[in-house]
Amino acid sequence: MSRREVFASARVAIIAAVALLPLVCLAGKEFIMPTPRPARTYPAHDDHPAEMAAIGADPYDMADKAGIFTVHYRELGFLPIFLVVTNDGDYPLQLAEMHAELVTVDRSKIAPATEEDIDRRIARPSANTKRYPLPFPTKVKGGVSRQAQEEIQHAQFAAKAVEPRSTQAGFLFFDVSGISTPLAGAHLYLTGVRDGKGNELMYFEIPLEKYLSAPAKPNAF
Repeated sequence: MSRREVFASARVAIIAAVALLPLVCLAGKEFIMPTPRPARTYPAHDDHPAEMAAIGADPYDMADKAGIFTVHYRELGFLPIFLVVTNDGDYPLQLAEMHAELVTVDRSKIAPATEEDIDRRIARPSANTKRYPLPFPTKVKGGVSRQAQEEIQHAQFAAKAVEPRSTQAGFLFFDVSGISTPLAGAHLYLTGVRDGKGNELMYFEIPLEKYLSAPAKPNAF
């Protein structure tokens, strides 16, 4: 092989490697659940001091925050909200019957999307949403990649109880397709939280406007 042929082969290999680099990075990306802080430290929260319980809500509505995900939920019409429940009492809080509802400024009531709802939207995006390439590896039944399925299962809020002096957290995904500013004037309502004796606590009402009006935190990097 001539020197010119060697250089040509090396050039082709370099170009191919550069072209594949974004795909390799995408394949290696994994969702990592954010570490929650105490619920009352979030701008949008509702604190019940007498019951020693607080719930915070942190919307992941901006691109920099949503970068922790491999699935483009906002482009699919979903708003991820990081729900944080803190129990400062001496007895567990029961969440098995907890019900969440996002109430928009025009009083539309939206329940959290189920895993099946999200899978269905990924597999068949609506006509007014852009379709993005799904992450690797091999796709599974329904056109949803295994990585996307595992992310959804891991990300969703799944705690059934919060032990004393501890915090539980996870994401709720709300279908806000067609709503240009879903957070403005909206409230997150949570009912069905019970104390260790099974008594239902007063409902939690979290004004998401507090998140929008909170001062931006300086970049840590």
